[in-house]
Amino acid sequence: MQALVTGATSGMGLEYCRQLAQRGHHLVMVSNQQKELDILPQQLSQQYGIRAIGRFQDLAAPDAAQRLYDWCRNEGLQIDILVNNAGMFFFHELTPDYASCTETMMDLHMYTPTRLCSLFGEDMKHCRQGFIINVSSMVAQMPTPGITIYAATKAYLKSYSKSLYFEMRPYGVGVTTVLPGAIATPLYNINPATLARLTRIGVVRTPQWMVRRALRGMFRKRHYVKPGAMNYLAPILLKLLPNGLETRIWQKLKS
Repeated sequence: MQALVTGATSGMGLEYCRQLAQRGHHLVMVSNQQKELDILPQQLSQQYGIRAIGRFQDLAAPDAAQRLYDWCRNEGLQIDILVNNAGMFFFHELTPDYASCTETMMDLHMYTPTRLCSLFGEDMKHCRQGFIINVSSMVAQMPTPGITIYAATKAYLKSYSKSLYFEMRPYGVGVTTVLPGAIATPLYNINPATLARLTRIGVVRTPQWMVRRALRGMFRKRHYVKPGAMNYLAPILLKLLPNGLETRIWQKLKS
């Protein structure tokens, strides 16, 4: 089987590639990091005896999904596993200065994954088999000041994937929504020493831990994968917070 992974050269995306390669799956690694693409596909190919191909592309561009799909068709690549993992993150109160970042995030988290699911999913339906992972987030379950657009786009992806699961199920295609909590990746730009401490005490989890569970759920065609106690406790605890207290916390964080 052949897997296409977006955001494939760092963090969870790279870990998806490693663990899929360990299982013997060929890879299409899509990323906007050219330097890493020059090295990592060859390394994974040599290490695991699979075929890994790199594809440099900005997935936030309006026509990104169609261009990627057309390229795969032209290369004769049949995609059996689609992992929509590419993402971005910023923590800041929304202002006009962040309009460009906001639009990029919406394209990257919503439009492109939706279109990729439609294009590659149609091929999977015809084959009567396939797997799709859409990487959402724990914050999709709760409003979170400071990451307003991030949380909203991840909530869209969670809702979209839930409906798509039922649409694709009769065709033998699995759609799994992954809702990670805090994961030790470069996405969040946390001080490495702080990140290491949080990982040791279990507040932050490793990409290996998360991806292992995500792939296990995907191959079982589970609807959701949201491991870790925080995925269940955090939304409940936040709902119990009075609005006034939540506002004061936000004011403290942004100051």
